[in-house]
Amino acid sequence: MNYPQIHFSDRSAEINLAQLQHLFNIGTFWAQGRKLEDLSKAISYSEPVISISDAEKLIGFARAISDGIYRATIWDVVIHPEYRGFGLGSELIKTVLNHPKLRFVERVYLMTTYQQGFYEKIGFQTNNSTTMVLSNPSHLDSFLSGEIQQLVR
Repeated sequence: MNYPQIHFSDRSAEINLAQLQHLFNIGTFWAQGRKLEDLSKAISYSEPVISISDAEKLIGFARAISDGIYRATIWDVVIHPEYRGFGLGSELIKTVLNHPKLRFVERVYLMTTYQQGFYEKIGFQTNNSTTMVLSNPSHLDSFLSGEIQQLVR
C-alpha cells in the first residue's frame, strides 16, 4: 500500500474524538457505543496514543499504558475495515512498541478475542497463566471498608 496521504501520529490532542467513536463503532464489536467524554479520559491517561489518518480521515488507532520499565499494556487497537489487509495494523503495533515509553519495557501485554494469529506474527505469545479480570470494582467499597476497619483496630 503506497498512499502518501496516510500518516501516523503520536499527537493525542489532535485526535478527532467523533471520528474515533465512529471508527470504534464500525471497526470493533468490543468498543461500540463508547462515550466521547470517556474516550477523552482514556486517551488522557495513555501514552503512547498512536493514530493513523488518510488525509483527514481517522483510519487506525491504538493506545498503551506503561510504567516505562517493567510492564505495559496495549489497548484499543483498530483499523478501519476498508483499510485492513494492507499491513497498517502491523505497522501500528510496531509504532506503539517503538515509542520511547515502551521501547525498553520488559513485558508488554494486550488482550484480544479473535486476533491471536495476527499478534503472534508480530511476536506476541499466548499467556494463559497471568490474566485475571475484575469487571466491576464498585463492589469493593464495602470489602475495602471492612479491611481498613480491621487494620485501624
